[in-house]
Amino acid sequence: MGPQGSGKGTQAKLLAEKLDYYYFDSGAHLREIAEKDARIDEIVNKRGELVPDADMFAMVTNFFESEKRYDNMVLDGYPRSIIQYHAINDWFLAHGASINHAIFLKVSDQVSIARLSARRQDPATGEIYNLLTNPPGPEVDQTKLVHREDDTPEAIAERLEHYHKTTQPLIELLRKDGVLVEINGEQPIEVIQKEINEKIRA
Repeated sequence: MGPQGSGKGTQAKLLAEKLDYYYFDSGAHLREIAEKDARIDEIVNKRGELVPDADMFAMVTNFFESEKRYDNMVLDGYPRSIIQYHAINDWFLAHGASINHAIFLKVSDQVSIARLSARRQDPATGEIYNLLTNPPGPEVDQTKLVHREDDTPEAIAERLEHYHKTTQPLIELLRKDGVLVEINGEQPIEVIQKEINEKIRA
């Protein structure tokens, strides 16, 4: 968990690889659905709004059911609200599992904006890079990378406002429930990864 630009996708992938867990990227899953579902495409891509909680829950759990995945997963970007957290945790409990840890990468709004402004996407592969924290290798032609519309300063500010309104209360609940692992997300990637691994082992 964390605001946009906190590096949660990078750290989620690294953790899943280390634990040999399944990595679930809710954003990528949503974009894939939007390519086939006109209603979701309208909400996400044309209106720039968040998918309603009930719809998001149905899409996530339907996918997990189809893949027969109920445990040993690292979830990236979901749940984002208290309602989503209760819904998915109840679903996991019904399948003999639960949310063991919620890893929160804490970064300031200023850092979030700076990082997102430096984010670029390869239109051919869909791969996302960050010119500050995760630049592409020499094999990638940077002149072909694009700046996504949702990474403009106006879009970033709107998303951060929504994040503070809906996700901050969830963070407080997770802290109260004793599952929150809080990490300084403004450190280098390798330092963050090491700290996450140490806290998870502890």
